[in-house]
Amino acid sequence: MEANKDINLLEKPICEKEVHDGNNTDSDVHSQTEVLRAAGIGIAKDDPTEPVLTLRMWVLGIAFCVVVSGLNTLYTLRAPSLTISGSVVLFLAYPLGKLWEKVIPNWTVPLGRLTFDLNPGPFNTKEHVLIYIMSNLSIYVRLGADVLTEQQMFYGYKAGWGFQILITFSTFLIGFCLAGLFRAIVVVPQELIWPGVLGVTALTTTLHHVNQEQVQVRYNTWKMSRYAFFTMSFCISFCWYWFPDFIFPALSYFSFPCWIRPESKVINQIFGMRSGMGLLPITFDWSQISYVGSPLLIPSWAVLNVFISLVFWIWIVAVACYYTNVWNTGYLPFQSSKVFDNTGNTYKVRKIVNAASGYQLDVKKYLAYSPVYMPVTYALNMFGLSFATLSALLVWVILEKRHVMADAAKRVPRLVMESLPGRSREYSEDERDPDVPLCWYLVACILALFMSMFAVEWWNVELRWYGVLLACTVALIFYPPLALVYATSNLKINIDIFCRIVAGFVFEGKVLANIWFFDIGYITTIKGLYFAQDMKLAYYCHIPQRKLFLVQCVGMLVGTLSSLGVLNWALDHITGVCTSAAVNGFSCPYSSTHFNTSLIWGAVGPRRYFSNQIGYSALLYFFILGAILPIPVYYMARRYPKSLWRKVHVPLFLGGLNYLPPATGMNYGSWAVVGLTFGWLVRKRLHSWWSKYNFVLSSAMDSSVGIAGAMIFFAIYFTGASKHFNWWGTEVHKNTCDWKDCAHLSIPKGGKFAM
Repeated sequence: MEANKDINLLEKPICEKEVHDGNNTDSDVHSQTEVLRAAGIGIAKDDPTEPVLTLRMWVLGIAFCVVVSGLNTLYTLRAPSLTISGSVVLFLAYPLGKLWEKVIPNWTVPLGRLTFDLNPGPFNTKEHVLIYIMSNLSIYVRLGADVLTEQQMFYGYKAGWGFQILITFSTFLIGFCLAGLFRAIVVVPQELIWPGVLGVTALTTTLHHVNQEQVQVRYNTWKMSRYAFFTMSFCISFCWYWFPDFIFPALSYFSFPCWIRPESKVINQIFGMRSGMGLLPITFDWSQISYVGSPLLIPSWAVLNVFISLVFWIWIVAVACYYTNVWNTGYLPFQSSKVFDNTGNTYKVRKIVNAASGYQLDVKKYLAYSPVYMPVTYALNMFGLSFATLSALLVWVILEKRHVMADAAKRVPRLVMESLPGRSREYSEDERDPDVPLCWYLVACILALFMSMFAVEWWNVELRWYGVLLACTVALIFYPPLALVYATSNLKINIDIFCRIVAGFVFEGKVLANIWFFDIGYITTIKGLYFAQDMKLAYYCHIPQRKLFLVQCVGMLVGTLSSLGVLNWALDHITGVCTSAAVNGFSCPYSSTHFNTSLIWGAVGPRRYFSNQIGYSALLYFFILGAILPIPVYYMARRYPKSLWRKVHVPLFLGGLNYLPPATGMNYGSWAVVGLTFGWLVRKRLHSWWSKYNFVLSSAMDSSVGIAGAMIFFAIYFTGASKHFNWWGTEVHKNTCDWKDCAHLSIPKGGKFAM
């Protein structure tokens, strides 16, 4: 009976009346580990005698953090990009940890209170997970690197190492403090599972053979052990990925109707996977399917909300707007992350803003050139739906989570008092693991604010000290609802456009202020989500919270220095970096996209942008739509508690497509098909198989693709060996109207579709 509890935890969104009275304690989380253990994806019962902060953990953790932070920073400059995921680290750390266990002598180094053993014994799960957590920082250190690259390479302002270290480390700390300050709301409650960590616990359990005998007996399914299943899946996926990534890339973009009629605009717009709608989402590339995250880790109710959003907003509303030429979108590609001028070409931002003008908008040149036009999916999703999501999030929190937030607020004075020296403190259920005092996060927050304000004032990046405080206020307001959504669905919702617009009004015409307001107001919240997810993982794995605090602090510092070292080396030594002539594709695609966005909101500004004749001001009505929509859904769910209204999640319906663009309908469509197949069909009909293998399969796919992608990149693309490899399977998908970004309407004879 207990093994089936995970169904109730994963199959529906958490509503207000299901949440406890606000008196959640750490024992709630520890009791939840029993449910996960019964489901076969939890770590074994706690053994308090296991060593945690061992020399082995520090050496492997710091080494992986340095290497992976550097590689991910390097990859963010390249198109196509590649990410060394945490699953890769988790997989590679295991044999190295076991090798240390077998080879290193068991010597004791006498250093008084700091005495330690070179080989503390068997490589345990706590060490393994801490190595993963430390290296996991590398995945989001690249977010700050994009902004630094934008400032240095596109705006020409090289602030130097001092600014880079202070601003990068301070944004880490702000995100870290957000997770710590809101821990009682977004980490401790047992209703918040954080599905993204289940793949980690499943893979760790599999590698360490934890609970294997129990799993073998409990499930009436294949007799193959999880370890054998992981090994088989990993090998098959590793070998297969060479085909869609290098040998036969058309398998990745399997839009065969476009291959049959490569010149047909309509067919390519309907079935196209690059600039089209992706109505036939067939791909044989796991990296395409998991572009927005592994669908095997997403609850089926969340996948369904996002898929319905795709069908309604992109395949119905956007299509209707496109073919009726709303906002002149018919002259542009249906799907693109670029912005365009009135000739249908990519907008040449240097015509209106450049170094000679001090990166201020030249109004005369702007009026003589062209307004900025957006493709329909760009305008509808990145702007309209983003506006609706912001207001919907706030209303949703008031309706669904008001009691949780109020109870947590009442506990703040007690937590502050308990954090003071000499006062009693919260303990976990075994009373041997003292919790992290709230004052530690408050001190870190003060330090982060000081560093960030000093950095922006001393190096004069246009964002004043009050801009830092305003950006942190935005992060403080939106972090709890964003974390609650992510903790239940494993899906992130963007608030970046809101940060851009606020900065556009407060610091009008100042592009550097716009990019750093975006960095402090939005990127810190994303970092905070990952920090909170790691805190939840530590609870599941019985890792003492104070030791986790230390590991995360060291990881932040090491990751910052490693990332900045590689970034500065790359920008100084790679030929043609951040240009179209860059070697090996190091054209800085993400920073280029940020450059366009900051110019729109920083230079052109929201006042001028929404007051032009194109009609983008209509998108502002989405704020009202987002504020209204949660209300009827909330009351319908309570009026009919057993109906499908209980599974409707308005913030996900409005903001679940946050990766689109550059993600396409193909990415979301294939992701939804796989997610619903495993999360609903397989789970319902083959529940024992799903419980035993689903999360292991997700880890095997992610880690194998990550390792294969790195090998292909270094062995084939980086060495230039791929230059002369060319056949039908590498070119057929490129010789289509979809790949060439064909528009529905042709540009008039005058060369412009609007004045």
